[in-house]
Amino acid sequence: DDIRAIIINTRNTIYKAVNTGILEANWKIGRRIVEEEQAGASRAEYGQRVINDLAEKLSVEFGRGFDARELRRYRQFYLLFPKWDALRPELTWTHYRTLIRVENERARLYYMNEAALQNWSTRALDSQIERLTYERILSSQNQLIVKEAEDSHRPTSSKTRMCSTFSVFRVA
Repeated sequence: DDIRAIIINTRNTIYKAVNTGILEANWKIGRRIVEEEQAGASRAEYGQRVINDLAEKLSVEFGRGFDARELRRYRQFYLLFPKWDALRPELTWTHYRTLIRVENERARLYYMNEAALQNWSTRALDSQIERLTYERILSSQNQLIVKEAEDSHRPTSSKTRMCSTFSVFRVA
């Protein structure tokens, strides 16, 4: 039983180290691509050429995983998560590939944090995003705010108007 625990702990340690290494490499590659683009012309065609040239060189040397589409993902990863220390090490590269597709920054951060806290698989994360969980929570909170505002500002006169900030004004 003790030996079994040693094996499981060692495997978990190795898994975390490999995952952190993959995330760090992809983030650093993304940062380097952004820096290269900024050092050159800011034109989109220049950036595309940088990625295509790099993809060609890296694919020859390292094989799959470094095509232009994947390098664009690394670039986007860095642009969306520019602070290395803000990444959640509990999440895998596949989690982050899914999060990159979320356009709303607040929603993306919500899904990132919930995936880490709730230990969501990438399939569970994808499902939560597809079901618009963040947007539904936000919507239900807004409905609660409106209801509370209506209840707390119940007018004495029947002639009232509701403004967009949930304040009720008496109409004279």
